[in-house]
Amino acid sequence: MRLLDRYIGRQLLVSAIFAVAVLSVVLVLGNIFKKLLDLLINQNAPPSLILSFIGYVLPFSFTFTIPWGFQTAVLLVFGRLSAENELTAMRATGVSVARACIPVWVIAVLLSGVCLWINLDVAPRAQQRMKDALFEIATHNPLALFGGDKVIDDFPGRKIFVEKSEGNKLTNLLVYQLDPDNRVKNVMYAREGNIGMTTVPKTLPDGTATTENQILLTLSHCLYEQRDEDHPQDVSRIRNGITMEDGSIAISLKELYERQRKTKGVGALPIAELLDSDRPEKLVELNKRIGNAMATIALALLAVPLAVTAQRKETSVGFAVSLVLGMCYFFLIFMADLARNRPALHPALLVWLPNLIFLSIGAYRFSRLSRR
Repeated sequence: MRLLDRYIGRQLLVSAIFAVAVLSVVLVLGNIFKKLLDLLINQNAPPSLILSFIGYVLPFSFTFTIPWGFQTAVLLVFGRLSAENELTAMRATGVSVARACIPVWVIAVLLSGVCLWINLDVAPRAQQRMKDALFEIATHNPLALFGGDKVIDDFPGRKIFVEKSEGNKLTNLLVYQLDPDNRVKNVMYAREGNIGMTTVPKTLPDGTATTENQILLTLSHCLYEQRDEDHPQDVSRIRNGITMEDGSIAISLKELYERQRKTKGVGALPIAELLDSDRPEKLVELNKRIGNAMATIALALLAVPLAVTAQRKETSVGFAVSLVLGMCYFFLIFMADLARNRPALHPALLVWLPNLIFLSIGAYRFSRLSRR
């Protein structure tokens, strides 16, 4: 029996490593290629930072690729065992399908533990470090924030739209000044602008003289528009302001850093903060991370009967079936996560629905297979 376990387990591990590697490359490059291209071409980021950026994204991708890759391995290995009648030979010697699947469950449980560790500890820290790396680019190169045809909302109290950027020259800008309720107070339109860095003197509360780095946005051919303070969203109360040939806006990098430090998404929160809070969104995030770690077991349980009944050993077929199952599972995860801000739907329980569906279907089909 140990020889059989080693035989099946070795094939599963080799196939899983291959599948995880392929899926990780596809997911990572597919998700961050555009960002990496922007960093390399437009922002002159060093290659070492690009490699670090990829390293920060990989742990997050493993939360998807490990369950998906192991499911692919189960489909490939058991599909081949069934197609080549090796399972039939095992049954003839008294080895049931349930007994032959022991390596599957052992590896699935171990990989679920690895996924749980990644979800609770590694991925949140990597996500936070990725945000810090992007902010580091922004503080050392302000052009990193001003890509063309996008809205920049990194600055406290402002949103800036830039239609086109070439070097440090910007074209057709809209600068929205926001009130504490994130409503538009006034708008400034500029035909042209330039972005740069400046250092200004500053005196600390204790009287110590120091300096502060600021992003300096110089605007040309400006038109100023004032909103009504009591009804800022009422366009009929807009008052056209003055026009200026030149103007400038100074943005403190310290304020930018403080905002970036305070606005930590729940996805980057460590497990200690999730456990130490009763906020609904944090409870949902905790259940989501634990539930995603169970995906390895849920997908593997359904993959075994599918592979045996399909009786196909072609790699392409195994990948195709795995792709469909994986997309269905993670689509359900995505849909459940959308209910995060709808307490009436009980999102903390809803994120477990994909596991419940796949485990139920898998257990039913596996029990029928075992009785054959």
